[in-house]
Amino acid sequence: MNKPLRRVAIFCGVLILALLIQANWLQYMKADELATDKDNRRVLINQYSTPRGDIIVGGKAVTDSVESKGSDLKFERRYRNGPMYAPVTGFASQAVGMTFLENTYDSLLSGQDDRLAFERFTDVVAGKERRGGDVITTIDPRAQEAGYEGLKDLGARGSVVALEPSTGKVLALVSTPSYDPSSLAGNSLKESERFTELSKDEAEPLANRALRETFPPGSTFKILTAAAALEHGVVTDVDARTDAVSPYPLPQSANKVSSEAGDGVCDKASLKTAMQYSCNNVFLDAAVKVGADRMRETAEKFGFNEDVYSSDFGDLRAAKSLYPENLDKPGTALTGMGQGSLTSTPMQMAMITAAFVNDGKVMQPYLVDELRSPDLSTLEKHEPRLMSEAVSESTAQKVREMMEHTAEEGSARRALIDGITVGGKTGTAQRGVDVRDRVPYGWFVSYGVGPEGKSVAVAVFIDPTDMEISREQISGGSLAAPIARDVMRAVLQK
Repeated sequence: MNKPLRRVAIFCGVLILALLIQANWLQYMKADELATDKDNRRVLINQYSTPRGDIIVGGKAVTDSVESKGSDLKFERRYRNGPMYAPVTGFASQAVGMTFLENTYDSLLSGQDDRLAFERFTDVVAGKERRGGDVITTIDPRAQEAGYEGLKDLGARGSVVALEPSTGKVLALVSTPSYDPSSLAGNSLKESERFTELSKDEAEPLANRALRETFPPGSTFKILTAAAALEHGVVTDVDARTDAVSPYPLPQSANKVSSEAGDGVCDKASLKTAMQYSCNNVFLDAAVKVGADRMRETAEKFGFNEDVYSSDFGDLRAAKSLYPENLDKPGTALTGMGQGSLTSTPMQMAMITAAFVNDGKVMQPYLVDELRSPDLSTLEKHEPRLMSEAVSESTAQKVREMMEHTAEEGSARRALIDGITVGGKTGTAQRGVDVRDRVPYGWFVSYGVGPEGKSVAVAVFIDPTDMEISREQISGGSLAAPIARDVMRAVLQK
């Protein structure tokens, strides 16, 4: 072979070797990355080539799959009572992607989960199309409906969270205003335009206010302040008068903080009376005496300053509720009444309330109870898990005593239910520094315990921005307490 021909042959050999190396690199080293790339059309075609499995609420599917027309994506998603369950299901959209449970469990719902490998093999042998597994939620449909209809009737932006205190099961997860996930499910310009329209809506219907947004919790946080004061020995007798004067002089400031109930009721009131009438002075003073570090430590035991609340399944992701570090005395005092730089999700406030029912123990909240294969066998089942022992059983019992007194004799009366032991706490939270032209938020937290010991904890949050209501009419007791009552009744009176 002459020299030029030999060089050409070597060059061609090097090229062939490079091609073989590249092909093997793509096939074995980059296969997973390419198979899941959002721009790989084949991924989308595979996801929607067969009907998806279902998301189950109360034993019934709230999802369905229907055949698409004029598309290489064979099936598209449909939702029953879509707006009510949107904060739970999220959406599976051929046009704009997936959210919440649809996204978390896409591999199971689309039948591509490795745990379904044997069933995929038997389906191929039998000539059947691939089948998806089902996601069984913890949601109580009656509680979900009570919360959703209550907020919708008010015309309010808001959310409702209900938990089973002994296990952490999420019984209701509501956010309003909402949207219909079915309107986003297809693969046309219409679905993309609808998503853009919802994204730009000032009322933020795509927002999950129960999990993904934080707000000042206002006076509902006083139940945690009370627990911190009892746990650290600042208060030993909830019926004993305190030395907290009203109006309360904010430390290192010329400002004085008053209470709606008036100085005559609140001046040097006991912790129990202060809870009943929501006296700011007693809780401001308690927070200062507990101190910033011990207040933050107690808040963190209940779940503050954590990035994610997540079960073993990874189904429940929430924004971080914040109790800040390095607060000065006035900042610490303001957190005692749920204001200042303190922020919380409604889920966090439900967790705090549930812990008092559960003798001070905080259970990991979870939204998915079970994962099932297409043949209805169990792939995985959630086991309740203890997050922390936030306070002692004795402290929890004393906070319950005060919350039940507040429901029977104070501002939480509208949550009472015949035959049910109810404890509650109202909250009205100012937003920002200059609050004169900004309507406050309304909050309500409560729990109910039935005669046989079954219990539920509820947090209701209301943003009345879109409501035709005067500033004086905004309170957790009048707006949110009836919704909490209906949710508790839905769970406990069946």
